[in-house]
Amino acid sequence: MKMVSAAKFRKAQDAIIQLRPYASKLFEILTNLSESLENTEDNLYAQQREIKKVLIIMITSNKGLCGAFNSNVSKKSISLVNEKYADQLQKGNVSFITIGKHGAKALKNRNFKIENTYDSLLEGKLTFDKVTPIAESIMQLFVNKEFDVIEIVYNQFKNAALQVLTNEQYLPVKIDIDKKVKSKKNNYLFEPSQEQIVKELIPKSLKIQFYKAIIDSIAAEHGARMTAMHKATDNATELLKDLRLNYNKARQASITNEILEIVGGAEALKG
Repeated sequence: MKMVSAAKFRKAQDAIIQLRPYASKLFEILTNLSESLENTEDNLYAQQREIKKVLIIMITSNKGLCGAFNSNVSKKSISLVNEKYADQLQKGNVSFITIGKHGAKALKNRNFKIENTYDSLLEGKLTFDKVTPIAESIMQLFVNKEFDVIEIVYNQFKNAALQVLTNEQYLPVKIDIDKKVKSKKNNYLFEPSQEQIVKELIPKSLKIQFYKAIIDSIAAEHGARMTAMHKATDNATELLKDLRLNYNKARQASITNEILEIVGGAEALKG
């Protein structure tokens, strides 16, 4: 399993390393654009509303044997809801979308409301085209005011041995207030038009951010499984050494007892 994860990890690592600079720059454009459109009605994805209904997107894995990878996401999601959205939870206005079987299982055991599950997304090769319809449906939930805030909880890939548990506000688009004050509202020239940019660029950026979170989680999963399997192999090897030593001690004691019985029997016959 370690070898299989190592092969998959290499591909997932390459994918996230190549995607991050593009996603980062696109997100920067998104925040700047959202800032410039803040006072217009066209900025559907940055509308700050009173938080009545909350949606949490949990990204876990379909398979286990990867240490605390899945349980950490579940604990973080539940902790986030209990601490940050306790009032909404009490009113029954907190829902979850899960990507990965382990996330759905953890929520069902605790009787949380699950809006939808997308376990099949992690089966086979993940592509942007597979993720796009799901991202669009989630964005539409916000635009239709079915939810006032949407957050994503997942493991961010750091390296093969380290995963960073992360939660990010997906919608509404979060604008850096300090940056806004420093920039004093830059004057942007929109080509072809504000409407066209809002319809094309902002949704595309949000889809890329969603896709990046899933790719991050997949790379982190394979890294976690490699580490878990490596530790399991080391522990099994250590256990095997201890068992072999105990077996040899017991075998030696048994042989010694047999020799003593034979010697004792011989002495008794001489007498």
